[in-house]
Order: sequence, then C-alpha cells, then structure tokens
Amino acid sequence: MYLTMNRFKVTRGQEETFEEIWASRDSHLKEVEGFVAFHLMKGETNEDHTLYASHTTWKSREAFETWTRSDAFRKAHSGVRPQTDLYLGPPKLEIFESVQSVT
Repeated sequence: MYLTMNRFKVTRGQEETFEEIWASRDSHLKEVEGFVAFHLMKGETNEDHTLYASHTTWKSREAFETWTRSDAFRKAHSGVRPQTDLYLGPPKLEIFESVQSVT
C-alpha cells in the first residue's frame, strides 16, 4: 500500500470555495490501474486557516509514479490555477509506504 497526501492551509472563510473546487473537478483516478481510493479530509480550524488533506492510496509506489506520468494526471491537473487568496502557502506533499497492515 502506498499513500500520498497533500496538506492545504485554506484561508479562513474560503473553505466552501475550496471544497467546491475539489467537488467539481474530475480527477480521472478511477481509470488508472493501481488506484485504490481518494479522500479529501477537513481538519481543525485555526485563527487564520483551516487544515485540509487530500490523500490517495495506491496498490504500489510504481502505480502512483505511473499515474504521475499519465494522460489522466495531465487531465486532472489541467486548468488548475493557483488562487493566492485561498491558501496560506503551497500544499505540502507527504508520501508514505506501508510497513504494517491490519485488516
């Protein structure tokens, strides 16, 4: 199992806009071999921002890396423009590889 996560610090008051952007985009993930699941998570609200994390699980690192070079990846990210008033800085990518699993 391979998990990739982006953390976003969304400016307070912009949460609805941020969530609408994600809800309206087509990620094209379902057409990619090795894709397992996607989740957009909302975290705690601080004085100046609300924390969000998008995370995607993959069957393997190779599946994720293949996706990053695919047409599906390019389609999912086309037209995405930075909205400086929406974020407090760029998203932070974090990647995890499973070392133990309990089901």
